[in-house]
Amino acid sequence: MIDWSAFFLSLRVALCATLLSLLCGVPIGYALARRRLPGRAVWEGIALLPLVLPPTVLGYYLLVLLGRRSPLGQLYHALTGTDIVFTWQGAALAASVVSVPLLIRALQAAFAGVEEDLIAAARTMGASELQAFWFVTLPLARRGLVAGTALAFARALGDFGTTLMVAGDIPGETRTMPLAIYDAVNAGNDRTALVFVLLLSGVGILFSLAASALGARREV
Repeated sequence: MIDWSAFFLSLRVALCATLLSLLCGVPIGYALARRRLPGRAVWEGIALLPLVLPPTVLGYYLLVLLGRRSPLGQLYHALTGTDIVFTWQGAALAASVVSVPLLIRALQAAFAGVEEDLIAAARTMGASELQAFWFVTLPLARRGLVAGTALAFARALGDFGTTLMVAGDIPGETRTMPLAIYDAVNAGNDRTALVFVLLLSGVGILFSLAASALGARREV
């Protein structure tokens, strides 16, 4: 019998990771696209670093950064009374780190495609910088925002290595679908492995097609 707790936990982790990615990815993507940053190439490289680092290396860095001995870990423990590592919240944070570069790239391209004349026109009508962003730039970049969000969600849903390092593989608590697949294969439970593999594959294909379609419409 299939234990569906990993499925529902994966959805929770992926949704929270996507929200965290949006909170970080939108301002970073905007800054890389619309601001004159010294050393832009360096900042772009840093933003893409989670995509090129091995998951175990990235997970180790996060484990050190978020552990109880670290300032961030101590602050989180003081505020909540618990640790963030080896929890589903830690899994969501780890998944957001590996998924946010996809969102940043999509948003950077979308924000860069917004015509400066439209933003300047909004400013001449008295709009502040925040108002111009909220009512002009963001709506015009909505296709890139939706496409990047879809890719970030799919990436967070399928993360394995980084999540394993930060949150572990605790049944019912931090065992997401990728971890459940690994455990099912090792246990010879082919049915569970196949069901979760097909689910993740279907989500990945669906969201990739959606992101590709949105990108194609933006280029027309």
